[in-house]
Amino acid sequence: MALHITGDPAADELLSTDAFALLTGMLLDQQVAMETAFAGPLKIKQRLGAINPEAVAGDDPEHFAELFKQTPAVHRFPGSMAGRVQALAQAVVDEWGGDAAAIWQQGDPDGAEVLKRLKALPGFGEQKAKIFLALLGKQLGVAAAGWREAAGSYGEDGSHRSVADIVDPESLARVRATKQAAKAAAKSAKS
Repeated sequence: MALHITGDPAADELLSTDAFALLTGMLLDQQVAMETAFAGPLKIKQRLGAINPEAVAGDDPEHFAELFKQTPAVHRFPGSMAGRVQALAQAVVDEWGGDAAAIWQQGDPDGAEVLKRLKALPGFGEQKAKIFLALLGKQLGVAAAGWREAAGSYGEDGSHRSVADIVDPESLARVRATKQAAKAAAKSAKS
C-alpha cells in the first residue's frame, strides 16, 4: 500500500518502499511538522546517495551532520538528529543485519514483541513505538497478532491521533485537529 504522508510523491514513494526510510521518518517526527519529518529520508538519500543503514551508519558523523544542515534542512535540530539517525542505522545494522523490516517480520512476532523491538531502538520511546506499530498495522498491512492492543489508542480505528491515520489531505487535517485539541486540553489542565 502506498503511503501519503508528505504531500511529495517522491518522498511518499520512498517511505512506501523502503523500511529504513520509514523508520527514519518516524525517528525525525519530533518538534517539526509531520510532513517535514517524513520528507527527511528523501533529503538524506539525495544528499548522501543512499538511505540504507550501512551507508548512513558508515558516513563520517561531521559529514552526515553537514548533510542535515543543507537548505532546506532535514530537521530543525540538524546536529542532534543526524546523530540519532546514525545511531538508529547502527542499531539496525548490528541487531537486524541491516534489514529494518526484520524488526517487524523476523520470527513472525506478535504485536507486543514488535513494540518491544521498536522500543529497544535508539530514539524510540513508548509513544513513538506505539505510533509506528499503528502505522505498520493500519497502512502497511503488518498483521502481527495483537498489534492494535499493543499500539494502544493509536491502534483504534478512526482515531486520527497520529501519522498512522494519514491517508489523504482530509485525514491529515483531522489528525492536526486532534493534536491541537489534545494540546489545548493539556494546557488548560495546567492552568
